[in-house]
Amino acid sequence: MTEGERMSPARRSVLGAAGAAVLGAAAAGLPAAPASAAPRRGQDPSAYRDLPVPYVIGHRGTAGYRPEHTLGSYQHALDLGAHVIEQDVVPTKDGHLVCRHENDISATTDVSDHPEFASRRTTKSVDGVAVTGWFTEDFTLAELKTLRAKERIPANRQRNTLYDGRWDVPTLEEVLRWAQEQGRRLGRRIWLHCETKHPTYFRGIGLPLEDRLAALLRRYGRHRADSPQFLQSFEPSSIQRLSRLVDTPSVVLLSNAGTRPWDFVAAGDPRTVDDLVKPAGLRWIASFAQGIGPTLDLIIPKDADGRLTRPTTLVRDAHARGLILHPYTMRNENTFLPADFRRGSDPNAYGDAFGAFRTYFATGIDAVFSDNADTALLAAADFRAR
Repeated sequence: MTEGERMSPARRSVLGAAGAAVLGAAAAGLPAAPASAAPRRGQDPSAYRDLPVPYVIGHRGTAGYRPEHTLGSYQHALDLGAHVIEQDVVPTKDGHLVCRHENDISATTDVSDHPEFASRRTTKSVDGVAVTGWFTEDFTLAELKTLRAKERIPANRQRNTLYDGRWDVPTLEEVLRWAQEQGRRLGRRIWLHCETKHPTYFRGIGLPLEDRLAALLRRYGRHRADSPQFLQSFEPSSIQRLSRLVDTPSVVLLSNAGTRPWDFVAAGDPRTVDDLVKPAGLRWIASFAQGIGPTLDLIIPKDADGRLTRPTTLVRDAHARGLILHPYTMRNENTFLPADFRRGSDPNAYGDAFGAFRTYFATGIDAVFSDNADTALLAAADFRAR
């Protein structure tokens, strides 16, 4: 074992005995003891407001432990007890929705190892940014299925590379079938959280996402207001389109202060995220969505040194307009934590994630996206028990 692979004392301590037990059982292929407040057999919230607050959304599955957006990552999130499991969706050339965080698959698959696809590498402008790589919209589903998924940030998560090549790129329909099967096994519904990625871009090249997504939701009974399903997008117009097609609860994602959603840029709408987090902007969002998904920095900004400052009024203001909050993204590694909660000098060692969770939960958020569902679940249980 090299120095980079050795678990640091900080990483061991942040997991604690309970977290280590959960991880150990899952790694061994044994049934994991459910984390406190995780859904158990027979427990089935009838609607999103029945989920235990704060609830945990498995970010891209369990991206902290498995290559993101694979069936292995989703299964691990479910086994650890995540209340909700996230999928990002992009289309293939022949119109199938697949689960990838981006349409550029250079970093999340082994496409660069396939000489037959070398000529597909190209540069595109996606939401105004030049991106060079391989893109899902240039592959049929059959071609995409010849690729294998891999860890996106191996420098930070060396252990995850153990699973490189183990799973392929799943279609959203495969994930919906998986959720049905797991629901029958566990005796409850499985909650999912689907994001439309770059919907304006895809609409512009003749591959609109919303109708395809709505059709799948209807096919699998996830189109109702009480379905175990959330929808999300960084483009409010995508959520507006979906709200006319299905009654599924939806969330408008909000990027950093001062930025503009790409559909606003394309439509010449001058509003920024700063406008959307004001009472008038939140009132507008509440006219077609049930929640917002802000960055954690919009909940508690950081100073120039990366330390947390005073919370904003966003949680209070959103709740006043009936909106739930799903901020993103909590990760255990020092490099992703506020400076207040980093421990030691290794950026990839675990910091005081529990302290960070406690601080964010105290603002009154309804849920949080986390790459490490087990840590988040323990932190949420601690917070509810205080």
